[in-house]
Amino acid sequence: MGSAPKSYFLLYMMALLPALCYTEDSYVGSKATYYNTPDGLGTPNGACGYGECGRTVYGGNAGAVSNKLYRNGTGCGACYEVTCKIPHLCNSDGVKVVATDRGDRGDNTDFILSKHTYAAMANPKMASKLFAYGVVPIAYMRVSCRYPNHNLAVKVHEWSRYPNYLAIVFLYQDGKSDINAVQVLQSDGRLWRNMGKLNGAGAVWGVANPPRCALTLRIQVSGSQGQKWVNLGRVIPREWVSGATYETGIKLA
Repeated sequence: MGSAPKSYFLLYMMALLPALCYTEDSYVGSKATYYNTPDGLGTPNGACGYGECGRTVYGGNAGAVSNKLYRNGTGCGACYEVTCKIPHLCNSDGVKVVATDRGDRGDNTDFILSKHTYAAMANPKMASKLFAYGVVPIAYMRVSCRYPNHNLAVKVHEWSRYPNYLAIVFLYQDGKSDINAVQVLQSDGRLWRNMGKLNGAGAVWGVANPPRCALTLRIQVSGSQGQKWVNLGRVIPREWVSGATYETGIKLA
């Protein structure tokens, strides 16, 4: 069997090259800054609607992301590895950050980090010099969230009013998946009813006049393995309480 002509071989390699070079897990160059809260953590008023949990989740490694990463709230709860790119000042490990807020500072700044998170990018005893920069060059990549001590949980948001209006937000969203839709099972056990996203709180889902029974939800999840529905059977009790958090017993790996 003869060898292929060189011109055919070159064309084949040129067509294959993008597939060889591209990876979903590649780093993206950008910039990061920080917001100056007194305790160094995030803000409880983040656009995602996580409240106080948004300040302390991931050991306080939380931050606001640009509109392109926020994605109208779908990007809430996504985790990123963020590495500062100033030689001798920043460590090579970077930090793992969870998106809990939205904030666009322009000039290709994709992250506004808590002071705690921003300082964690620096080498020992270099944090003060890093803060002096204000805005630093970074490389970031989306990574899987890991909550070893938590399953996916459903928090009944404080905007809820029992029994006429239910608003929920999902906490401890493991893996690298997005929640694109949420439905609640009607009391007849056959029909699903859509929950809508609340304006100004990108990760909060709400429904008026929910069924007067223990509530079964299902969520539409998308990720590297495609899109699927995940059932959360009777996860919210009949007499749910505003501000309460209920475990689902599953992980979105």
